[in-house]
Amino acid sequence: MFACFRLTYGQKLFLLASLPLVLAVSAIALLVAQQARSLAEREIHGLETQLLAAKKRELRNYVTQARNGFYFVYGSAAPDDEIAKTQVLQILAAMIYGEEGFFFVYDYDGQNLVSPRQTDLINTNQWNLTDSEGTFVVQEFIETARQGAGYVDHLWPKPSTGEEGRMVTYVLGLQDWRWAVGTGVFIDDVLGSVAASRAEVEARVQRNFIYIGAITLGALLLVFVSGLVLNLRERRLADAKLKQLTQRVLDAQEEERGRVARELHDGISQILVGVKYALDIARRRVMSGDPRAEETLAKGADHLGQAINEVRRISRDLRPGVLDDLGLGPAIKALAEEFRQRTGIETEFTTVVFRNRLDQEAKIALFRIAQEALTNIERHSGASHVSIDIRGHRAGATLRVADNGTGMRDTPGAARGIGLRNMQERMDQLNGTLRVLSSRDGTVIEAQVPLTHLLPPEESADPQPKARA
Repeated sequence: MFACFRLTYGQKLFLLASLPLVLAVSAIALLVAQQARSLAEREIHGLETQLLAAKKRELRNYVTQARNGFYFVYGSAAPDDEIAKTQVLQILAAMIYGEEGFFFVYDYDGQNLVSPRQTDLINTNQWNLTDSEGTFVVQEFIETARQGAGYVDHLWPKPSTGEEGRMVTYVLGLQDWRWAVGTGVFIDDVLGSVAASRAEVEARVQRNFIYIGAITLGALLLVFVSGLVLNLRERRLADAKLKQLTQRVLDAQEEERGRVARELHDGISQILVGVKYALDIARRRVMSGDPRAEETLAKGADHLGQAINEVRRISRDLRPGVLDDLGLGPAIKALAEEFRQRTGIETEFTTVVFRNRLDQEAKIALFRIAQEALTNIERHSGASHVSIDIRGHRAGATLRVADNGTGMRDTPGAARGIGLRNMQERMDQLNGTLRVLSSRDGTVIEAQVPLTHLLPPEESADPQPKARA
């Protein structure tokens, strides 16, 4: 099932370009969201603290004002002065403010003494009164009052609706009378402001995610379009190069066919024609009893031997058997010797014993480069001396062909360019390098194949001569 799903080259390129981008943008988005939430939470906490502090200051001021209102009675009254207590309770019962504000009084036993907005609590014991969160509210009031004064955070039913709301209460203890006096304020507005701020933060984070997503989508579209354009451009270039390569292959084939045809016409064909004439003359002389018939047959046999040698030479040029049998060194040595005998140009061949043997592709490439170089030297250089050197080293293997000819400056570009281009293409296929140095004192062609084309010693061990490459 999964074997049928294969990615194309363009899809792989798109994934290679887009996947790191998506991962990086996702990580950045998460980091930005986390940092934004953290910063906003600190700001919201600070806002909540400030609002609550303002509420608490307000409550403390209310209690302080109420204390100032009844202190002239409380300050001079005895602990059992019931008249003074009644006066103070009346004063506190009258102190209502706003829509929800009021003062309350509990004795330390939990008995409610004042609750102007919730009169059903008056003269009832609320010691075990709890809110929906399980907080013993009255016990908290009394404990805070015993300590002098303080704030209590709790839930309390709103007098206007009867629904619970979050309240902050400031409680003051009248220790002589064992009373807890206090007032509270609902902080729904504070909680609403905090909730609104958190909602705004979440909305801002979501907007940032949308913006980052839109930017990422735009970048992916840009990558896709760029990859598509690049892919189309590369395809056009590849098609053009393929056409050029195909044309070059056809040209090379035609050139090779033309060379073989010339070799056959100029060499073997003429020799065979000479053999035919010699045989005809010999036949006539035999029929006429001419004693020179034997001499004529001998000449024909010599011409036939030349034709055989020429066929062998052409075959060797097309695919030298010594390259497969003995290796690159002996093959190039035989090529140099045949070149010297054919052209009369002094040819020197040197080599160093290879510790490793070249693979088949490298051998063929270096042999063809040497063959092409000698052909160019014969046709264009006017050289009187040629040196050929091949050796292995730590970086691979190097073939060096040098002559003392006129160089390439006066060589026709077309004839020179095809040969050099063929050499360069052979080196490119092997990831090798080709260097051509030419001056009026001669030309040096140096081809180097990398170490990857040298076989390990165990693969090159054989009973053949050690000079083999």
